[in-house]
Amino acid sequence: MTLLDDLRAALGPAHVLADGLAPWSRDWTGHYEGTPLAVLRPGSTAEVAATLRLASRHRVPVVPSAGRTGLAGAGHAPGALLLSVDRLRALRRVNPSGRTATVEAGVVLDALNDALLPHGLRWPLTLGARGSAMVGGLLATNAGGPNALRWGSARDLTLGVEAVLADGTVLDLLSELRKDNTGYALRHLLVGAEGTLGVITAATLRLAPLPAARATATVALRSLPDALLLLHRLQDEAPVEAFEYMPRSYILQHLRHVPGAREPFAESHEHNVLVELAGGPRDALPAPEGGTRLDALLGSVLEAMLEEGAVLDAHLAASESQRRALWDRREAAGRIGYLDPPFVDTDTAVPLDRVEAFLGRARAALRALDPGCTEVVVAHLGDGNVHMTAHPTRDDPALLAALRAAIDDAAVAEGGTFSAEHGVGLSKRATMARHKGEGALAAMRAVKAALDPDGIMNPGKVLP
Repeated sequence: MTLLDDLRAALGPAHVLADGLAPWSRDWTGHYEGTPLAVLRPGSTAEVAATLRLASRHRVPVVPSAGRTGLAGAGHAPGALLLSVDRLRALRRVNPSGRTATVEAGVVLDALNDALLPHGLRWPLTLGARGSAMVGGLLATNAGGPNALRWGSARDLTLGVEAVLADGTVLDLLSELRKDNTGYALRHLLVGAEGTLGVITAATLRLAPLPAARATATVALRSLPDALLLLHRLQDEAPVEAFEYMPRSYILQHLRHVPGAREPFAESHEHNVLVELAGGPRDALPAPEGGTRLDALLGSVLEAMLEEGAVLDAHLAASESQRRALWDRREAAGRIGYLDPPFVDTDTAVPLDRVEAFLGRARAALRALDPGCTEVVVAHLGDGNVHMTAHPTRDDPALLAALRAAIDDAAVAEGGTFSAEHGVGLSKRATMARHKGEGALAAMRAVKAALDPDGIMNPGKVLP
């Protein structure tokens, strides 16, 4: 029997796809194309283990795949077995009292939060692809998003994992404990490994209560330092859930690509942020001047900074539909950023007080390489995570690589990182080789060799 015959016997013929693989042959960004040997759709952790035992026996590479919304090429699988977790969709346990949920890797983020809604709970990680992104992929890339400012990234919101190693060994590390000092924190090793160490099949997630009140506004500011001043004043007073930067370059791109899009203000401004506060029942109480106490708090801070000249204008959402419209403007970045090829998309983070210096350094480096190059920026400004997309004047692979390196190098020069929330995948391996210390790379290679001695798990990704 061939490997595919063995896999059909283990998974059922309907779940071993060898034809019609176009949907799995191109990544979401369009940067990477290649046809897998086959697409496998195991329906249980036991079937994942059987799959990996067979792949290990035949020494055939395996590329784990979830919602396929990744941006760094980690799901690129030419000639490999692409193992999709899309049939692992069970919500194994919801524990409202403990505020945890144990769910399988193929559960879509929106579906998870829909299931938690009757319990008054949510998994507070969010992003624009929440309607298709799956828990397994979010954990594999240690996804972040706008709410990471308050809640942390996927690793911070994960209490335990179940995973299958390259040889088919099942690691049951599921736990509802907040504290556990029993040896190495293996879940932290697997979360963010991008499938290079094994396949995450389930996870126990830390939940949060649904906000009783939200206060949301788009704010125009005099400068980036003024934006940070607004962030800190708000954080002194209330829980800031998101603080998103949309400079003029992004507003113009949004107006160009989104039908019916409108300017956020009567006058254009260079520095704009979307801010959202989220609070509990006391914050939801009515304010004397209308709205909630949380609305009043946000309004008072903005009014004070307007009088100081730091805030130039503001639009506070007065309804859920208005709030949704403000978020639609920001979340469109995940789509429109890829509509003007050629482009180089990046995922950097720098200390909060170095964002302005980073942007200046990166822009100067881009112009030195390609004087006509333009860039569009959006940022999770509250945690220093800046997404800069460069648009060069020509589609030259060498130029594209140089532009990516220039942005990444600028972030590192300002004390930052070249990968904040999208992972390393394929797109940032060269930067890993330049900027990750040799000691750290050697330690990571040793871990990889110990857990995947034949190198079959997502080979060629992350490690240079």
